[in-house]
Amino acid sequence: MTSFERRSIISGVGQSAVGRRLNRSGMDLTLEAARAAIADAGLTTADIDGISTYPGGGSAAPGGFAGPGSPEVQDALRLQVNWHSGGSEGAAQLAAVINAVMAVGAGLARHVLVYRTVTEATAQGAGGRQPIGLGGGGRQGVSGTMQWSLPYRAYSAANWLAMNAQRHFHEFGTTAEQMAMIPINARKNAALNPKAVYTDPMTLDDYFASRMITTPFRLFDCDAPVDGSTALIVSTAEHARDVDHPVARVEAVGTALRGRPSWDQFDDMTTMAARDAGAHMWTRTDLKPADVDVAELYDGFSFLAMAWLEALGFCGHGESGAFIEGGHRIALDGELPLNTHGGQLSAGRLHGFGFIHEACVQLRGTAGARQVAGSVEVAAVGNGGGPIAGAMLLTREG
Repeated sequence: MTSFERRSIISGVGQSAVGRRLNRSGMDLTLEAARAAIADAGLTTADIDGISTYPGGGSAAPGGFAGPGSPEVQDALRLQVNWHSGGSEGAAQLAAVINAVMAVGAGLARHVLVYRTVTEATAQGAGGRQPIGLGGGGRQGVSGTMQWSLPYRAYSAANWLAMNAQRHFHEFGTTAEQMAMIPINARKNAALNPKAVYTDPMTLDDYFASRMITTPFRLFDCDAPVDGSTALIVSTAEHARDVDHPVARVEAVGTALRGRPSWDQFDDMTTMAARDAGAHMWTRTDLKPADVDVAELYDGFSFLAMAWLEALGFCGHGESGAFIEGGHRIALDGELPLNTHGGQLSAGRLHGFGFIHEACVQLRGTAGARQVAGSVEVAAVGNGGGPIAGAMLLTREG
């Protein structure tokens, strides 16, 4: 029996302008991306019968994080849908895409618009991008993990994930020089991406000259807030013959979370939920890590991309430092080109959706100066950090 994933393709992709403090509304950016994706899929708004987003308009998140909710976008585009979804709980940001794949696989919809929009850079410039748990002013009650971390000024994921990185350094001898290859490689790739926000060359000396943010993360280990929207169309597989370009077939997804759903109480702090999502994905396909041509892996902080390399089996547990040392293996012309658009560290924090957009572009062979040489047939995508993770394997068709 065919897995539900293989009943779906990503038939169209679209992306708005991306930049620092564009001072455009989230809806404006979303509609730009959505219309581009619909047209790219060879469809009109009348063909769209599903809509999905992450995290949704009801998310209680800091300024600029959530973007417009699906009811707002549905109304703006005058969509008539058979299925709709949104929310932040699930297999990281990819949950919105995976939910759409399941809906198409179940026959609930034929063409689902999936989007993710951020305006964090504009919010930051206006003083509205606040630390998690500290927004709103006045006295606030804090519960759960936050009641133990906030008193120690561990306000954000930067602090929490720095502890995971530090543990990896301690257990496996990972070094800052090795981790630096993630942002340095990203910057090289971003120089070839017209939409990237940081394109100036970066050397190892530049990396070490940047200020420490939260040990062991320096400034260049942290992703860059931007404004932008990314949209894609998940369609039934039969639609591939009606599209005038190669499409990305969904080969497998990984959604498992087998450790504790906790930032600081996971059973192995050097792995996080990526370990479970990655392992789960490989059980749903006959393909192997050696078959992957490009890897687009979440780099909200440099260490997360290293954790994903291990979780997806591109190297052993604890071996990511040695794997990326020198940067040769992960370069555009290396054995596993990584974050070919510049990742979130240099292209900008589109909160996970930039990676799936880039995977589709690479599979099509339309990435321009940053296109990986030869035919890209298989792309791996990983999203999330800490107890939040989702993975996808895409293949080229057409």
